[in-house]
Amino acid sequence: MGSSEAEKPLRRIAASFEELSAVAKQQPAGSMDAGAFSRACSNVSVLFGCLGIAFKFAEMDYVNDLVEASKSISTLPSMVELDIQQDTVRKPGSHTRNLLRVKRGIDMVKVLFEQILVTEGNSLRDAASVAYAQVFAPHHGWAIRKAVAAGMYALPSKSQLLKKLNEDEESAKVEMQSFIRSSAPVIHYVEDLFTSRNLGIDWNVLGLFPEGHIDFAEMTR
Repeated sequence: MGSSEAEKPLRRIAASFEELSAVAKQQPAGSMDAGAFSRACSNVSVLFGCLGIAFKFAEMDYVNDLVEASKSISTLPSMVELDIQQDTVRKPGSHTRNLLRVKRGIDMVKVLFEQILVTEGNSLRDAASVAYAQVFAPHHGWAIRKAVAAGMYALPSKSQLLKKLNEDEESAKVEMQSFIRSSAPVIHYVEDLFTSRNLGIDWNVLGLFPEGHIDFAEMTR
């Protein structure tokens, strides 16, 4: 297409996770750089912006917290250990809580890409619905699930998404396959940070909403 690398967010996402994957695969487990991780996740945030209101809740604005934290905390294990020491792991706004949010966002993109690659047609609704149901729905109440379901009708088409990402179908396929491959060990690495410390990964990281009320802006808090 003749476009520069800076204009291809999907390519940036795939490349940044290839680098993280190399660290995640180290045996024994390496100490993943918090700055590199948060910068890679900032690239993923661009994708959620392209998907519109259906995934407003998943826009990873809170990755900015990890970016800021990485200026004084060098690795992800150190970040989690600090919250454990301060007894703030599940406190709203904690680095560890935000890390779990970000992990779920990465996981959802992985499943979304998997579904896009095997789903025929120009609609993203089925692929996005499967990704949401698998990753986020188990942690959301009925109000959020209902709002997300309604938002699915506002999703861009596959061709519209690719245009926003400055890719054609073949180039997007290559980058999506790269992300699927490289994100898996990164997701496992982050999950192990929690499970190896008996923190669990299935707890709710969202705040509570007044009954009968849902605000997409609240979904990222």
